[in-house]
Amino acid sequence: MTTLARRLGLTDAVVIGLGSMIGAGVFAVFGPAAQAAGSGLLVGLGIAAIVAFCNATSSAQLAAQHPVSGGTYAYGRAQLGPWWGFAAGWCFLIGKTASTAAMALTFAAYAAPAGWEKPVAALAVAAVALVNYLGVTRTALATRVIVVIVLVCLAASLVVANVGADRTPIGDVFAGGPYGIVQAAALIFFAFAGYARIATMGEEVRDPARTIPRAIVIALLGAIVVYSVVAVSVLTTLGPEQLAHSVSPLRDSVPAWAQPVVQIAAAAASLGALLALMAGIGRTGLAMAREGDLPRPLAAVHERWRVPHRIELLLAVISIALVLTLDLRGAIGFSSFGVLLYYFIANVSAWTQTAAHRRFPRWLQAVGMVGCIALAAAVPWQSLVAGVVVLTIGLIGRMLFHRPHAA
Repeated sequence: MTTLARRLGLTDAVVIGLGSMIGAGVFAVFGPAAQAAGSGLLVGLGIAAIVAFCNATSSAQLAAQHPVSGGTYAYGRAQLGPWWGFAAGWCFLIGKTASTAAMALTFAAYAAPAGWEKPVAALAVAAVALVNYLGVTRTALATRVIVVIVLVCLAASLVVANVGADRTPIGDVFAGGPYGIVQAAALIFFAFAGYARIATMGEEVRDPARTIPRAIVIALLGAIVVYSVVAVSVLTTLGPEQLAHSVSPLRDSVPAWAQPVVQIAAAAASLGALLALMAGIGRTGLAMAREGDLPRPLAAVHERWRVPHRIELLLAVISIALVLTLDLRGAIGFSSFGVLLYYFIANVSAWTQTAAHRRFPRWLQAVGMVGCIALAAAVPWQSLVAGVVVLTIGLIGRMLFHRPHAA
């Protein structure tokens, strides 16, 4: 069987994680979060960061013991059994394929002329699929360039927004009530979920037992700093009421002459997240196909480029179809539901690890489990129902069609 090549170092892995997290979410998520909780979005951000940190430490601990592609799909299979692993992988594939289309549409919203958003979004998916097809080193290099562009543009936008601007008091951070704050946390968590991309690339990282845990924690802490600065800036510049009704908070917080800079940053960030996201989904699909949880022909790895080309091409076709036919703004809640269940299984898996493989205290996994369930239950009810239905369909499908390896 042809395997993936170990080409990525610590810096590459950190950049891929940052490129996944500092994407479309930072430019769009604070408006819906303010609508749910007002100034309480800051508390929601803190809750989301805590849950994300617990999930990240569980993923890091599991990746050190199981340095293979597939992320929690592989960890759940190893620690809990094949059904747990399938549930994690299915939630990841469905939720993140929808996120891929949503990020492509976000990119097009900033980069495309009016009326051309869907064709440009479809073209973006096709271009990113080609980059991934040509090899993971190209993915890492392109993501590094995009992360630098985004951080520079973000820094410039925040300086322009805050120099000489009238400040609005933050106000009562608990006015939205407990449910509003938890819902804001669930929405903001969508923007944090990118660190999973590092764990799904276990076969392509050099010295994975050491590199993956360090890369996950470094990337997550970097994203927390960026999100905190942006959240405080847009909240105090626009105020909670205006922020709640804004679809582009960062653009609305700067003067008209500076808005093109924000558009460049938003387009680049969305493209960077799309780049890393598609690579991660492909690796999880590869792992599932190898085990027969997806059709086995999808497990093929290209002999020259050393990438799972069949599963990546299939996912690209599905994403393009979604881009051209659906409005995926509502996919954030559905994606959050799926990803939170994915990390719930990661925390349960880490809880079962022995002392020899434990790198973080067990109470972190307990907090992560409770946090994931609480946030998943707080997503809009439409997303909750859709998530349960799709998960059930996947479980029934595996029950009917899964064929294990022949003896």
